[in-house]
Amino acid sequence: MIRTIARLLLGIIYAGVGIVHLRSPEGFLPIMPEWVPYPLQVVQLTGVWELVGAALLLWPRTIGFLARANWWGGVLMAAYAVVVYPANIKHAMEMVEVGGNTLGWGYHGPRLAFQPVFVWWALWAGRVIDWPFAARVR
Repeated sequence: MIRTIARLLLGIIYAGVGIVHLRSPEGFLPIMPEWVPYPLQVVQLTGVWELVGAALLLWPRTIGFLARANWWGGVLMAAYAVVVYPANIKHAMEMVEVGGNTLGWGYHGPRLAFQPVFVWWALWAGRVIDWPFAARVR
């Protein structure tokens, strides 16, 4: 039950953020590292990525033809959390102003530290991994 709630919550979060990426991509452009080609299109692609991953995480586990939808959603969203990390680092290290706001380390520190948790959360909620809750095999 807890895993199902974690999966649904993560799916809802990523669906919401995906919509924001598609509706207001210009808000994400300032945090894009300079080495990323076609930044607007990459922001839009990440929005689509979030929506696809969210849909897969939110897919009912009982529907057979996409029985591994949650697994794929977990993999996609874990990979997403890794892929966007350079933008999060740039946002923090350069204190990039977004929407007229510069956020301090009270925001950036926990956000950067929590990113590996998002990777784990996606993998665990999507039933890709069981760690640390699986019984130990002796």
